[in-house]
Amino acid sequence: MDERGDGASQPPQTVDALIEALDRRGERLPKRLKQCATFLRANLHLVAVSTIADLAKDAGVPASAFIRFCQALGFSGFSQMQALFRADYAQSRPDYTERLSRLGAEGATRAGHLASQFAEAGVRSLIDLSNGIDSRQLQSAAETLAGARTIHLIGLRRAFAVVVYLAYLFDKMGVASMLHQSSGQIDSVHAMGRDDALLAVTFAPFSQETLDLAAKAKARGVPVLALSDTTACPLADFADILMVAREVEVAGLRSPSAAMALATSLAVAVGGLRKENALTARERSQ
Repeated sequence: MDERGDGASQPPQTVDALIEALDRRGERLPKRLKQCATFLRANLHLVAVSTIADLAKDAGVPASAFIRFCQALGFSGFSQMQALFRADYAQSRPDYTERLSRLGAEGATRAGHLASQFAEAGVRSLIDLSNGIDSRQLQSAAETLAGARTIHLIGLRRAFAVVVYLAYLFDKMGVASMLHQSSGQIDSVHAMGRDDALLAVTFAPFSQETLDLAAKAKARGVPVLALSDTTACPLADFADILMVAREVEVAGLRSPSAAMALATSLAVAVGGLRKENALTARERSQ
């Protein structure tokens, strides 16, 4: 058998079908592809929100081997397989009633137990954030925001808490900012100029209003910075910089621990840079 397995010509059409294919054919794959199959079977939740480089690294194989693995399943490559998982992820996200039912089924609805669970998930999220920080990227984002006349903020639903806190921090530091809420279908895009910057925050399955405002801002020549929980976020199509803060879940529920930490560090860096820039300007004028 070659590295393409048994020569599947048609890719699975659902995640369940893919799981069946893994269980049926996994043992017959060559060593590296079998390694990919074993890892994927145990980490299906990572496919929709990870890059092929991340998955290959965690599986302990080269990215090229992971691509061959996708092709062995009948996909043209990783992007096609990921699209299947992203579609399933967006459609099957349980509502809050179901998530609470899960907690009840696990006997985990006592407040003290929940606090411990969410604290542990938060610690794991923060450790992952710390290990994956791109210092140059974060500094570049801070410098862009610090140089903006007005910082525009957009984040709806679960991301709203993050941008509201950013607006609060900027206000306390005397940094001009504007919070876009999409109330009454008024997106206030005309308030944005080329000297401004937009910081857009959205998490899977993503807010279409946030994506639309980011696209309009980009078309107006406004720098767009983005914060999400996956590199596969559609904001990547418009953003000059995409920052990622992944959260560990508890029964499908996520506390924005990593996102808040990243947003706070970014805001404080912006405040510090603005102060430095003001001091430099005063020194030059003397």
